[in-house]
Amino acid sequence: MMKKSRWQTLFLLPFIATSTFASETVSADTFNFTQTTVGYAALVIFGIAYTLVMMEEYLQLRKSKPVLLAAGLIWIIIGLVYKDLGQIEVAQSALEHNLLEYAELLLFLLVAMTYISAMEERRLFDALQSWMVGKGFNFRTLFWLTGILSFFISPIADNLTTALLMCAVVLKVGGSNLRFVNIACINIVVAANAGGAFSPFGDITTLMVWQAGHVSFSEFMPLFVPSVINYIVPAVIMSLFVPKTQPDAVHAHVELKRGAFRIVGLFILTIATAVAFHAVLHFPPVMGMMMGLAYLQFFGFFLRKTLPRSIAKKKAIAIANNDETALKRLGSIVPFDVFRRVSHAEWDTLLFFYGVVMCVGGLSLLGYLSVVSEIMYTQWDPVWANVMVGILSAIVDNIPVMFAVLTMNPELSMGNWLLVTLTAGVGGSLLSIGSAAGVALMGAAHGKYTFFGHLKWMPVIALGYAASIVAHLAMNQGLF
Repeated sequence: MMKKSRWQTLFLLPFIATSTFASETVSADTFNFTQTTVGYAALVIFGIAYTLVMMEEYLQLRKSKPVLLAAGLIWIIIGLVYKDLGQIEVAQSALEHNLLEYAELLLFLLVAMTYISAMEERRLFDALQSWMVGKGFNFRTLFWLTGILSFFISPIADNLTTALLMCAVVLKVGGSNLRFVNIACINIVVAANAGGAFSPFGDITTLMVWQAGHVSFSEFMPLFVPSVINYIVPAVIMSLFVPKTQPDAVHAHVELKRGAFRIVGLFILTIATAVAFHAVLHFPPVMGMMMGLAYLQFFGFFLRKTLPRSIAKKKAIAIANNDETALKRLGSIVPFDVFRRVSHAEWDTLLFFYGVVMCVGGLSLLGYLSVVSEIMYTQWDPVWANVMVGILSAIVDNIPVMFAVLTMNPELSMGNWLLVTLTAGVGGSLLSIGSAAGVALMGAAHGKYTFFGHLKWMPVIALGYAASIVAHLAMNQGLF
Protein backbone atom coordinates (compact mmCIF):
# COMPACT_ATOMS: atom_id res chain seq x y z
CA MET A 1 0.00 0.00 0.00
CA MET A 2 1.38 3.44 -0.95
CA LYS A 3 2.32 5.84 1.79
CA LYS A 4 -0.22 8.64 2.24
CA SER A 5 0.83 12.25 1.83
CA ARG A 6 0.79 14.49 4.89
CA TRP A 7 -2.35 16.41 3.90
CA GLN A 8 -4.30 13.23 3.21
CA THR A 9 -3.33 11.79 6.59
CA LEU A 10 -4.46 14.98 8.33
CA PHE A 11 -7.76 14.97 6.43
CA LEU A 12 -8.50 11.32 7.21
CA LEU A 13 -7.43 11.50 10.86
CA PRO A 14 -10.97 12.25 12.20
CA PHE A 15 -12.33 9.32 10.15
CA ILE A 16 -9.96 6.60 11.38
CA ALA A 17 -12.33 5.68 14.21
CA THR A 18 -15.14 5.50 11.68
CA SER A 19 -13.34 3.01 9.50
CA THR A 20 -12.68 0.76 12.45
CA PHE A 21 -16.29 1.01 13.61
CA ALA A 22 -17.61 0.25 10.12
CA SER A 23 -15.40 -2.74 9.48
CA GLU A 24 -16.39 -4.30 12.79
CA THR A 25 -20.15 -3.81 12.51
CA VAL A 26 -21.04 -4.60 8.89
CA SER A 27 -20.22 -6.94 6.06
CA ALA A 28 -17.15 -6.69 3.84
CA ASP A 29 -18.64 -4.49 1.12
CA THR A 30 -21.24 -2.50 3.12
CA PHE A 31 -20.37 0.17 5.64
CA ASN A 32 -22.51 2.04 8.15
CA PHE A 33 -21.36 5.58 8.88
CA THR A 34 -24.56 6.90 10.48
CA GLN A 35 -23.01 7.50 13.93
CA THR A 36 -19.58 8.61 12.81
CA THR A 37 -17.70 11.80 11.96
CA VAL A 38 -18.06 11.01 8.26
CA GLY A 39 -21.82 10.71 8.47
CA TYR A 40 -22.25 13.78 10.65
CA ALA A 41 -20.09 15.86 8.30
CA ALA A 42 -22.18 14.80 5.29
CA LEU A 43 -25.43 15.59 7.16
CA VAL A 44 -24.16 19.04 8.16
CA ILE A 45 -23.11 19.81 4.57
CA PHE A 46 -26.48 18.73 3.20
CA GLY A 47 -28.34 20.60 5.95
CA ILE A 48 -26.50 23.86 5.24
CA ALA A 49 -27.05 23.47 1.49
CA TYR A 50 -30.75 22.85 1.87
CA THR A 51 -31.15 25.75 4.27
CA LEU A 52 -29.76 27.97 1.52
CA VAL A 53 -32.20 26.38 -0.97
CA MET A 54 -35.17 27.19 1.28
CA MET A 55 -33.93 30.78 1.61
CA GLU A 56 -33.71 31.21 -2.17
CA GLU A 57 -36.40 33.92 -2.24
CA TYR A 58 -34.59 36.09 0.31
CA LEU A 59 -30.97 35.47 -0.72
CA GLN A 60 -31.65 35.66 -4.48
CA LEU A 61 -29.31 32.65 -4.78
CA ARG A 62 -30.32 30.06 -7.37
CA LYS A 63 -31.17 26.77 -5.67
CA SER A 64 -28.83 24.69 -7.85
CA LYS A 65 -25.66 26.32 -6.52
CA PRO A 66 -25.61 25.08 -2.91
CA VAL A 67 -26.69 21.51 -3.73
CA LEU A 68 -24.12 21.18 -6.54
CA LEU A 69 -21.37 22.20 -4.11
CA ALA A 70 -22.77 19.95 -1.37
CA ALA A 71 -22.89 16.95 -3.73
CA GLY A 72 -19.23 17.41 -4.62
CA LEU A 73 -18.12 17.76 -0.99
CA ILE A 74 -20.13 14.73 0.18
CA TRP A 75 -18.69 12.51 -2.54
CA ILE A 76 -15.14 13.76 -1.85
CA ILE A 77 -15.56 12.60 1.75
CA ILE A 78 -17.06 9.28 0.63
CA GLY A 79 -14.33 8.72 -1.96
CA LEU A 80 -11.45 9.40 0.43
CA VAL A 81 -12.87 7.23 3.21
CA TYR A 82 -13.77 4.30 0.95
CA LYS A 83 -10.33 4.51 -0.67
CA ASP A 84 -8.74 4.35 2.78
CA LEU A 85 -10.81 1.23 3.49
CA GLY A 86 -9.73 -0.39 0.22
CA GLN A 87 -13.35 -0.47 -1.02
CA ILE A 88 -13.32 2.33 -3.59
CA GLU A 89 -15.12 0.04 -6.09
CA VAL A 90 -18.22 0.11 -3.82
CA ALA A 91 -18.29 3.91 -3.92
CA GLN A 92 -17.67 3.95 -7.68
CA SER A 93 -20.55 1.55 -8.29
CA ALA A 94 -22.93 3.64 -6.16
CA LEU A 95 -21.83 6.83 -7.92
CA GLU A 96 -22.40 5.31 -11.37
CA HIS A 97 -25.85 4.05 -10.32
CA ASN A 98 -26.90 7.53 -9.17
CA LEU A 99 -25.52 9.13 -12.33
CA LEU A 100 -27.54 6.71 -14.46
CA GLU A 101 -30.69 7.52 -12.48
CA TYR A 102 -30.09 11.22 -13.06
CA ALA A 103 -29.21 10.85 -16.75
CA GLU A 104 -32.54 9.14 -17.51
CA LEU A 105 -34.54 11.83 -15.75
CA LEU A 106 -32.42 14.67 -17.15
CA LEU A 107 -32.99 13.66 -20.77
CA PHE A 108 -36.69 12.98 -20.15
CA LEU A 109 -37.26 16.39 -18.54
CA LEU A 110 -35.10 18.15 -21.12
CA VAL A 111 -37.31 16.94 -23.98
CA ALA A 112 -40.50 17.83 -22.11
CA MET A 113 -39.17 21.31 -21.28
CA THR A 114 -38.07 21.80 -24.90
CA TYR A 115 -41.58 21.08 -26.15
CA ILE A 116 -43.10 23.45 -23.58
CA SER A 117 -40.59 26.14 -24.61
CA ALA A 118 -41.48 25.56 -28.27
CA MET A 119 -45.19 26.00 -27.54
CA GLU A 120 -44.39 29.17 -25.62
CA GLU A 121 -42.30 30.49 -28.52
CA ARG A 122 -45.15 29.78 -30.97
CA ARG A 123 -47.29 31.97 -28.61
CA LEU A 124 -49.84 29.31 -27.62
CA PHE A 125 -49.72 30.35 -23.97
CA ASP A 126 -49.94 34.03 -24.88
CA ALA A 127 -53.07 33.27 -26.93
CA LEU A 128 -54.67 31.42 -24.00
CA GLN A 129 -53.82 34.28 -21.66
CA SER A 130 -55.23 36.85 -24.11
CA TRP A 131 -58.46 34.87 -24.46
CA MET A 132 -59.04 34.78 -20.70
CA VAL A 133 -58.27 38.47 -20.25
CA GLY A 134 -60.44 39.50 -23.18
CA LYS A 135 -63.57 37.65 -22.00
CA GLY A 136 -64.25 40.21 -19.27
CA PHE A 137 -64.65 37.71 -16.42
CA ASN A 138 -65.06 38.97 -12.84
CA PHE A 139 -62.55 38.17 -10.10
CA ARG A 140 -64.36 35.10 -8.77
CA THR A 141 -64.83 33.62 -12.25
CA LEU A 142 -61.13 34.20 -12.98
CA PHE A 143 -60.26 32.55 -9.67
CA TRP A 144 -62.13 29.39 -10.72
CA LEU A 145 -61.04 29.53 -14.36
CA THR A 146 -57.31 29.83 -13.62
CA GLY A 147 -57.59 27.10 -10.97
CA ILE A 148 -59.47 24.62 -13.16
CA LEU A 149 -57.18 25.25 -16.14
CA SER A 150 -54.15 24.79 -13.86
CA PHE A 151 -55.53 21.44 -12.72
CA PHE A 152 -56.11 20.12 -16.24
CA ILE A 153 -53.07 21.62 -18.01
CA SER A 154 -50.47 20.56 -15.41
CA PRO A 155 -50.82 16.78 -16.11
CA ILE A 156 -49.43 17.50 -19.60
CA ALA A 157 -47.39 20.69 -19.34
CA ASP A 158 -46.07 20.06 -15.74
CA ASN A 159 -47.07 22.02 -12.66
CA LEU A 160 -44.28 24.62 -12.82
CA THR A 161 -45.01 25.79 -16.38
CA THR A 162 -48.76 25.77 -15.77
CA ALA A 163 -48.47 27.80 -12.58
CA LEU A 164 -46.31 30.46 -14.27
CA LEU A 165 -48.75 30.72 -17.20
CA MET A 166 -51.79 31.21 -14.96
CA CYS A 167 -49.89 33.57 -12.67
CA ALA A 168 -49.23 35.82 -15.69
CA VAL A 169 -53.00 35.99 -16.28
CA VAL A 170 -53.69 36.80 -12.62
CA LEU A 171 -51.05 39.56 -12.56
CA LYS A 172 -52.43 41.07 -15.75
CA VAL A 173 -56.04 41.25 -14.56
CA GLY A 174 -55.40 41.61 -10.82
CA GLY A 175 -53.15 44.63 -11.12
CA SER A 176 -52.91 46.45 -7.80
CA ASN A 177 -55.49 44.21 -6.08
CA LEU A 178 -52.98 42.46 -3.82
CA ARG A 179 -55.60 40.42 -1.98
CA PHE A 180 -56.90 38.85 -5.19
CA VAL A 181 -53.42 38.18 -6.60
CA ASN A 182 -52.31 36.42 -3.40
CA ILE A 183 -55.36 34.17 -3.03
CA ALA A 184 -55.47 33.42 -6.78
CA CYS A 185 -51.78 32.41 -6.74
CA ILE A 186 -52.40 30.09 -3.77
CA ASN A 187 -55.29 28.54 -5.69
CA ILE A 188 -53.06 28.07 -8.76
CA VAL A 189 -50.29 26.37 -6.73
CA VAL A 190 -52.76 23.96 -5.08
CA ALA A 191 -54.48 23.20 -8.42
CA ALA A 192 -51.24 22.71 -10.38
CA ASN A 193 -49.77 20.38 -7.74
CA ALA A 194 -53.03 18.41 -7.46
CA GLY A 195 -53.32 18.09 -11.25
CA GLY A 196 -49.75 16.89 -11.52
CA ALA A 197 -50.25 14.12 -8.93
CA PHE A 198 -52.14 11.71 -11.21
CA SER A 199 -49.92 11.98 -14.29
CA PRO A 200 -46.27 10.98 -14.84
CA PHE A 201 -45.85 14.22 -16.82
CA GLY A 202 -47.38 16.45 -14.15
CA ASP A 203 -44.58 16.50 -11.59
CA ILE A 204 -41.02 15.25 -11.22
CA THR A 205 -42.08 13.06 -8.27
CA THR A 206 -44.72 11.17 -10.29
CA LEU A 207 -42.25 10.86 -13.15
CA MET A 208 -39.69 9.28 -10.78
CA VAL A 209 -42.23 6.73 -9.50
CA TRP A 210 -43.24 5.84 -13.08
CA GLN A 211 -39.65 5.54 -14.33
CA ALA A 212 -38.77 3.37 -11.33
CA GLY A 213 -41.46 0.92 -12.46
CA HIS A 214 -43.50 0.93 -9.25
CA VAL A 215 -46.63 2.29 -10.99
CA SER A 216 -47.49 1.93 -14.68
CA PHE A 217 -48.90 4.80 -16.75
CA SER A 218 -52.54 3.67 -16.51
CA GLU A 219 -52.28 2.79 -12.80
CA PHE A 220 -52.03 6.47 -11.85
CA MET A 221 -55.70 7.05 -12.72
CA PRO A 222 -57.10 5.95 -9.30
CA LEU A 223 -55.49 9.16 -7.99
CA PHE A 224 -57.71 11.37 -10.18
CA VAL A 225 -60.64 11.73 -7.78
CA PRO A 226 -58.42 12.22 -4.66
CA SER A 227 -56.51 14.88 -6.62
CA VAL A 228 -59.77 16.63 -7.53
CA ILE A 229 -60.80 16.60 -3.86
CA ASN A 230 -57.40 17.96 -2.84
CA TYR A 231 -58.01 20.98 -5.09
CA ILE A 232 -61.77 21.48 -4.69
CA VAL A 233 -61.94 21.53 -0.86
CA PRO A 234 -59.64 24.55 -0.31
CA ALA A 235 -60.80 26.22 -3.55
CA VAL A 236 -64.46 26.26 -2.47
CA ILE A 237 -63.57 27.82 0.89
CA MET A 238 -61.15 30.38 -0.57
CA SER A 239 -63.58 31.38 -3.34
CA LEU A 240 -65.98 32.72 -0.69
CA PHE A 241 -63.42 35.43 0.06
CA VAL A 242 -62.98 36.48 -3.60
CA PRO A 243 -65.12 39.45 -4.71
CA LYS A 244 -67.35 39.37 -7.80
CA THR A 245 -66.22 42.81 -8.93
CA GLN A 246 -64.97 43.42 -12.47
CA PRO A 247 -61.23 43.95 -13.05
CA ASP A 248 -59.82 46.62 -15.34
CA ALA A 249 -58.05 44.71 -18.13
CA VAL A 250 -56.97 45.58 -21.64
CA HIS A 251 -57.42 42.91 -24.32
CA ALA A 252 -54.67 42.50 -26.93
CA HIS A 253 -54.85 40.30 -30.04
CA VAL A 254 -52.22 37.52 -30.17
CA GLU A 255 -51.16 36.07 -33.52
CA LEU A 256 -50.12 32.40 -33.29
CA LYS A 257 -46.91 31.54 -35.11
CA ARG A 258 -46.90 28.96 -37.87
CA GLY A 259 -46.98 25.35 -36.69
CA ALA A 260 -48.23 26.09 -33.15
CA PHE A 261 -50.99 23.45 -33.06
CA ARG A 262 -48.86 20.92 -34.93
CA ILE A 263 -46.25 21.14 -32.16
CA VAL A 264 -48.98 20.30 -29.63
CA GLY A 265 -49.83 17.25 -31.76
CA LEU A 266 -46.17 16.22 -31.89
CA PHE A 267 -45.92 16.53 -28.09
CA ILE A 268 -48.93 14.23 -27.65
CA LEU A 269 -47.31 11.78 -30.10
CA THR A 270 -44.06 12.00 -28.10
CA ILE A 271 -45.90 11.15 -24.87
CA ALA A 272 -47.55 8.18 -26.60
CA THR A 273 -44.13 7.02 -27.87
CA ALA A 274 -42.61 7.21 -24.38
CA VAL A 275 -45.53 5.26 -22.89
CA ALA A 276 -45.24 2.62 -25.63
CA PHE A 277 -41.49 2.16 -25.04
CA HIS A 278 -42.18 1.59 -21.35
CA ALA A 279 -45.36 -0.51 -21.58
CA VAL A 280 -44.66 -2.63 -24.66
CA LEU A 281 -40.86 -2.95 -24.87
CA HIS A 282 -40.12 -2.44 -21.13
CA PHE A 283 -37.43 0.09 -22.05
CA PRO A 284 -36.95 3.33 -20.06
CA PRO A 285 -39.50 5.98 -21.18
CA VAL A 286 -36.63 8.34 -21.93
CA MET A 287 -36.00 6.39 -25.15
CA GLY A 288 -39.43 7.40 -26.43
CA MET A 289 -38.92 11.01 -25.33
CA MET A 290 -35.61 11.28 -27.20
CA MET A 291 -37.31 9.86 -30.27
CA GLY A 292 -39.97 12.53 -29.80
CA LEU A 293 -37.25 15.18 -29.83
CA ALA A 294 -36.45 13.98 -33.35
CA TYR A 295 -40.08 14.67 -34.32
CA LEU A 296 -39.63 18.28 -33.23
CA GLN A 297 -36.27 18.59 -34.98
CA PHE A 298 -37.67 17.36 -38.29
CA PHE A 299 -40.65 19.69 -37.93
CA GLY A 300 -38.29 22.61 -37.31
CA PHE A 301 -36.41 21.62 -40.47
CA PHE A 302 -39.72 21.59 -42.39
CA LEU A 303 -40.67 25.06 -41.08
CA ARG A 304 -37.32 26.52 -42.15
CA LYS A 305 -37.39 24.96 -45.61
CA THR A 306 -40.95 26.11 -46.32
CA LEU A 307 -40.48 29.59 -44.82
CA PRO A 308 -39.91 31.52 -48.12
CA ARG A 309 -42.94 29.88 -49.77
CA SER A 310 -45.15 30.55 -46.75
CA ILE A 311 -44.13 34.21 -46.58
CA ALA A 312 -44.73 34.68 -50.32
CA LYS A 313 -48.15 33.06 -50.08
CA LYS A 314 -49.32 35.18 -47.16
CA LYS A 315 -47.88 38.34 -48.68
CA ALA A 316 -49.75 37.72 -51.92
CA ILE A 317 -53.04 37.21 -50.04
CA ALA A 318 -52.48 40.37 -47.96
CA ILE A 319 -51.70 42.49 -51.04
CA ALA A 320 -54.69 41.09 -52.92
CA ASN A 321 -56.98 41.98 -50.01
CA ASN A 322 -55.22 45.31 -49.40
CA ASP A 323 -54.74 44.20 -45.80
CA GLU A 324 -51.92 46.23 -44.23
CA THR A 325 -52.48 44.61 -40.82
CA ALA A 326 -51.86 41.16 -42.31
CA LEU A 327 -48.61 42.42 -43.84
CA LYS A 328 -47.44 43.58 -40.40
CA ARG A 329 -48.30 40.17 -38.96
CA LEU A 330 -45.92 38.35 -41.29
CA GLY A 331 -43.51 38.24 -38.36
CA SER A 332 -45.58 35.30 -37.12
CA ILE A 333 -44.01 33.12 -39.82
CA VAL A 334 -40.56 33.13 -38.27
CA PRO A 335 -38.14 30.18 -38.62
CA PHE A 336 -37.94 27.64 -35.81
CA ASP A 337 -34.69 26.49 -34.16
CA VAL A 338 -35.11 23.47 -31.87
CA PHE A 339 -31.67 23.90 -30.25
CA ARG A 340 -32.57 27.42 -29.20
CA ARG A 341 -35.61 25.90 -27.48
CA VAL A 342 -33.34 23.37 -25.72
CA SER A 343 -31.25 26.25 -24.37
CA HIS A 344 -34.40 27.77 -22.84
CA ALA A 345 -35.04 24.73 -20.62
CA GLU A 346 -35.14 25.26 -16.84
CA TRP A 347 -31.46 24.54 -16.32
CA ASP A 348 -31.49 25.69 -12.71
CA THR A 349 -34.15 23.05 -11.97
CA LEU A 350 -32.27 20.35 -13.88
CA LEU A 351 -28.98 21.10 -12.09
CA PHE A 352 -30.76 21.34 -8.75
CA PHE A 353 -32.16 17.89 -9.42
CA TYR A 354 -28.61 16.59 -10.10
CA GLY A 355 -27.41 17.98 -6.76
CA VAL A 356 -30.35 16.41 -4.92
CA VAL A 357 -29.86 12.99 -6.54
CA MET A 358 -26.15 12.94 -5.75
CA CYS A 359 -26.55 14.25 -2.17
CA VAL A 360 -29.31 11.78 -1.32
CA GLY A 361 -27.36 8.99 -3.05
CA GLY A 362 -24.33 9.82 -0.90
CA LEU A 363 -26.38 9.83 2.30
CA SER A 364 -27.85 6.49 1.26
CA LEU A 365 -24.38 4.99 0.80
CA LEU A 366 -23.48 6.24 4.28
CA GLY A 367 -26.44 4.28 5.69
CA TYR A 368 -28.89 7.05 6.64
CA LEU A 369 -31.71 6.04 4.33
CA SER A 370 -31.60 2.47 5.63
CA VAL A 371 -32.10 3.79 9.16
CA VAL A 372 -34.96 6.09 8.09
CA SER A 373 -36.57 3.29 6.07
CA GLU A 374 -36.36 0.93 9.06
CA ILE A 375 -38.10 3.47 11.29
CA MET A 376 -40.76 4.73 8.86
CA TYR A 377 -41.66 1.63 6.88
CA THR A 378 -41.04 -1.13 9.45
CA GLN A 379 -41.75 0.37 12.86
CA TRP A 380 -44.54 2.64 11.59
CA ASP A 381 -47.62 1.79 9.57
CA PRO A 382 -46.73 2.52 5.91
CA VAL A 383 -49.86 4.68 5.54
CA TRP A 384 -48.72 7.01 8.32
CA ALA A 385 -45.20 6.99 6.90
CA ASN A 386 -46.53 8.11 3.52
CA VAL A 387 -48.65 10.83 5.15
CA MET A 388 -45.48 12.08 6.85
CA VAL A 389 -43.69 12.11 3.46
CA GLY A 390 -46.23 14.68 2.26
CA ILE A 391 -45.70 16.88 5.32
CA LEU A 392 -41.92 16.69 4.87
CA SER A 393 -42.39 17.64 1.22
CA ALA A 394 -43.89 20.96 2.32
CA ILE A 395 -40.80 21.77 4.36
CA VAL A 396 -37.93 20.26 2.39
CA ASP A 397 -39.37 20.12 -1.20
CA ASN A 398 -40.87 16.99 -2.69
CA ILE A 399 -38.00 16.06 -5.06
CA PRO A 400 -35.40 15.01 -2.43
CA VAL A 401 -38.09 13.42 -0.24
CA MET A 402 -39.43 11.27 -3.09
CA PHE A 403 -35.94 10.37 -4.30
CA ALA A 404 -35.10 9.28 -0.75
CA VAL A 405 -38.19 7.04 -0.64
CA LEU A 406 -37.29 5.47 -3.99
CA THR A 407 -33.71 4.94 -2.83
CA MET A 408 -34.99 3.22 0.33
CA ASN A 409 -37.19 1.06 -1.96
CA PRO A 410 -39.52 -0.18 0.81
CA GLU A 411 -41.85 -3.12 0.22
CA LEU A 412 -45.16 -1.35 -0.47
CA SER A 413 -48.49 -2.35 -1.96
CA MET A 414 -49.78 -0.58 -5.09
CA GLY A 415 -52.14 1.44 -2.88
CA ASN A 416 -49.25 2.71 -0.76
CA TRP A 417 -47.10 3.58 -3.80
CA LEU A 418 -50.03 5.61 -5.10
CA LEU A 419 -50.48 7.16 -1.66
CA VAL A 420 -46.87 8.31 -1.42
CA THR A 421 -47.10 9.66 -4.97
CA LEU A 422 -50.20 11.62 -3.97
CA THR A 423 -48.84 12.95 -0.67
CA ALA A 424 -45.44 13.94 -2.09
CA GLY A 425 -47.16 15.72 -4.98
CA VAL A 426 -49.84 17.63 -3.09
CA GLY A 427 -48.10 17.93 0.29
CA GLY A 428 -45.87 20.63 -1.19
CA SER A 429 -48.94 22.89 -1.44
CA LEU A 430 -49.06 23.27 2.36
CA LEU A 431 -46.27 25.88 2.21
CA SER A 432 -45.21 28.18 -0.61
CA ILE A 433 -41.66 26.77 -0.46
CA GLY A 434 -42.85 23.15 -0.67
CA SER A 435 -43.07 22.90 -4.45
CA ALA A 436 -41.42 24.28 -7.57
CA ALA A 437 -44.71 25.95 -8.51
CA GLY A 438 -44.88 27.84 -5.22
CA VAL A 439 -41.26 28.98 -5.31
CA ALA A 440 -41.60 30.12 -8.93
CA LEU A 441 -44.75 32.15 -8.20
CA MET A 442 -43.11 33.90 -5.26
CA GLY A 443 -40.59 35.17 -7.80
CA ALA A 444 -43.10 35.95 -10.56
CA ALA A 445 -45.52 37.78 -8.22
CA HIS A 446 -42.84 39.18 -5.93
CA GLY A 447 -44.34 41.08 -3.01
CA LYS A 448 -47.91 40.09 -3.99
CA TYR A 449 -47.75 36.34 -3.37
CA THR A 450 -45.62 35.69 -0.28
CA PHE A 451 -44.67 32.94 2.15
CA PHE A 452 -46.80 34.40 4.96
CA GLY A 453 -49.69 35.15 2.60
CA HIS A 454 -49.73 31.45 1.72
CA LEU A 455 -49.20 30.38 5.34
CA LYS A 456 -52.45 32.11 6.38
CA TRP A 457 -54.42 29.63 4.24
CA MET A 458 -52.45 26.53 5.29
CA PRO A 459 -55.25 25.13 7.55
CA VAL A 460 -57.65 25.20 4.59
CA ILE A 461 -55.09 23.53 2.30
CA ALA A 462 -54.37 20.94 5.03
CA LEU A 463 -58.08 20.14 5.08
CA GLY A 464 -57.91 19.32 1.36
CA TYR A 465 -54.72 17.31 1.95
CA ALA A 466 -56.44 15.18 4.62
CA ALA A 467 -59.62 14.80 2.55
CA SER A 468 -57.66 13.54 -0.48
CA ILE A 469 -55.89 10.91 1.63
CA VAL A 470 -59.17 9.72 3.15
CA ALA A 471 -60.71 9.56 -0.34
CA HIS A 472 -57.81 7.46 -1.65
CA LEU A 473 -57.96 5.06 1.32
CA ALA A 474 -61.74 4.67 0.92
CA MET A 475 -61.97 4.44 -2.88
CA ASN A 476 -58.85 2.36 -3.55
CA GLN A 477 -58.77 0.10 -0.49
CA GLY A 478 -58.55 -2.95 -2.78
CA LEU A 479 -55.05 -1.83 -3.82
CA PHE A 480 -53.63 -1.95 -0.27
